[in-house]
Amino acid sequence: MNAPERFLLPDIQARVDLRQLAINKVGVKGLRYPLALLDASGKVQNTVARLSMSVGLPPDVKGTHMSRFVEILERRRPPLNVNRLLRIFDDMLLRLDAQSGEIELAFPYFINKVAPVSGVESLLDYDVRMIVAKREGRAAQLTLEVVAPVTSLCPCSKEISDYGAHNQRSHITISARLRAGMTPDELVRLAEDEASCEVYGLLKRPDEKWVTERAYDNPKFVEDLVRDIALRLMSEPRIARWTVASENFESIHNHSAYAEISGENGGDAGFDAESA
Repeated sequence: MNAPERFLLPDIQARVDLRQLAINKVGVKGLRYPLALLDASGKVQNTVARLSMSVGLPPDVKGTHMSRFVEILERRRPPLNVNRLLRIFDDMLLRLDAQSGEIELAFPYFINKVAPVSGVESLLDYDVRMIVAKREGRAAQLTLEVVAPVTSLCPCSKEISDYGAHNQRSHITISARLRAGMTPDELVRLAEDEASCEVYGLLKRPDEKWVTERAYDNPKFVEDLVRDIALRLMSEPRIARWTVASENFESIHNHSAYAEISGENGGDAGFDAESA
């Protein structure tokens, strides 16, 4: 097919739709794509993201241009940070001639951990989501979410037992709507600081002794975990709204203990790209 013939093909999706029903979100979902990220140290980390990209569709437009979502990803770009994600988002709205839209990326993120006694280094993986969304007539909002695995030790078990105490691995989820730039590392660090003990990818025997005793000296109920983290989130000016949840995978029951707190820090303003 030569070029003149190609441009004569009908564009059905650009036709007028007579049903007059606007669509809130239309786009692509479940798209896996390689992703280069800038981590907290400024180094490039390569991962694979699962993406959803959507825009709002006016009531008189039959369909959106699905191929353009992938074309946006195929453009050569520098490694991603929050400011660059916002530029991709703006590009998407421009290319799709849209006034509202959303991009969501979910990916494994790795942080280098140093064992507390031996100093051996290892990578630990965390689940991260980044969501940038805009409603018509409003500023874009950016949400950062991390899931951090930690250790929690039961205060009641410690109190009533002659020796030992049961502990569990917990997943702490922090979702923060940002006013200004933060990295996943910062939210992870906040969660780990308030746990009975953090977890590591690699430990030697002296390290295992240290983390066991650290958890024993720092018992936390699931309620303690979310309350202590909530206090930290409340004092963070870069966060507009937040939710913290902890699921403790019980070692003496076949169910989990769970707690969740949400709050906001003085209003839900849009993301300030200049401060990122």
